[in-house]
Amino acid sequence: MNIPPTPKGLRLHIGIFGRRNVGKSSLLNAITAQNVSIVSDVAGTTTDPVEKPMELLPLGPVLFIDTAGVDDVGTLGEERIRRTRQVFDRTELAILVLAEEGWGDFEEELYQECQKRKLPVLVVWNKTDLFCPDFGMVEKLRSEYRLTVLCTSLPSEKGCRELKEAILQTIPEEWFSSRTLVADLLPPAATVILVIPIDKEAPQGRLILPQVQTLRELLDYGMTTVVVRPTELADTLRRLKNPPALVITDSQVFREVDTLVPSEIPLTGFSVLFARWKGEWQTFLEGTKSVENLRPGDHVLVTESCTHHPIGEDIGRVKIPRWLQNYVGGKLHFTHVQGHDFPNDLSPYQLVIQCGGCMVNRRAILSKIMRCREQHVPITNYGLIIAYSLGIFDRATAFLR
Repeated sequence: MNIPPTPKGLRLHIGIFGRRNVGKSSLLNAITAQNVSIVSDVAGTTTDPVEKPMELLPLGPVLFIDTAGVDDVGTLGEERIRRTRQVFDRTELAILVLAEEGWGDFEEELYQECQKRKLPVLVVWNKTDLFCPDFGMVEKLRSEYRLTVLCTSLPSEKGCRELKEAILQTIPEEWFSSRTLVADLLPPAATVILVIPIDKEAPQGRLILPQVQTLRELLDYGMTTVVVRPTELADTLRRLKNPPALVITDSQVFREVDTLVPSEIPLTGFSVLFARWKGEWQTFLEGTKSVENLRPGDHVLVTESCTHHPIGEDIGRVKIPRWLQNYVGGKLHFTHVQGHDFPNDLSPYQLVIQCGGCMVNRRAILSKIMRCREQHVPITNYGLIIAYSLGIFDRATAFLR
């Protein structure tokens, strides 16, 4: 039986940073025991971030991200550096790789970026078979910076085992703390109804990831889960001996489901749950309420973590703009970005709307939230903005407050 791989959004993201030709790609290949990244004596061989998912036992699923050197030059080099810095937005543990040049301005800048983001850092002094480390700097990094410093020689795999052990010791404590989507809010053995419309955006024979992750968690926690389409919801509610503890719906059918579910039964949406699970709940709530300040002609940034091809009545490009403009009472200007692209300058926008974020880890969402807070731009997510635009915000969030 083929076991589906763990989604990237549920993996610990480990970024590997450093100058060109310090052996970042060789380090990744040694850790994973695979030729994931092309290595060469020519500086600048890695041009784009290279991702490698693996099982790092006993930790579990991780995603290593090999980046281009931060000391690259020229126009192309600037673009490589920009993409490298984007990796910080989704990094949960940073590995800074040094070699002959040692610790200089580039390394200090990388370290300060990690400090700003409160990222745990490991330092790897590589190529010790060719160059002797500056032991004075090693001691300074250990005593003053309080960093773990490892010396590696990749041809002999010296230090690789110690590096894996150090990763386990350095990862954020919150990674071990179980975060649940909804199970912590439900009584034991509760009955939950999942309302899932089957539309063009759902590949034939499959459910979309937020639905799968919610269903899996409910099953893991021993909940009785009933999965229906909107057209079967009313009949299902009538046939149940006792009312369900919660109804969870796809947010694009919020209005329809709201009319079918009696007011005494709690109702929320998959994307609303993801606002709590992947983001920062209070910030998203406040950002949603800022819709009252929107005026026709304002600019809204819609940021989607995955890069799916829009089909039909796309939720982010068609439905949300339509519902939000109906609420505001006039035309708004929408800008859409996908994947890891996110503007540094948010001043043109009066609101940022983040998708559920099922394809990325929590730190990627928190990095966007941090940038929005720094520039005083409100941010919300798909489920919350849909519920607010349709007038059912209080009901959709009451169960989670």
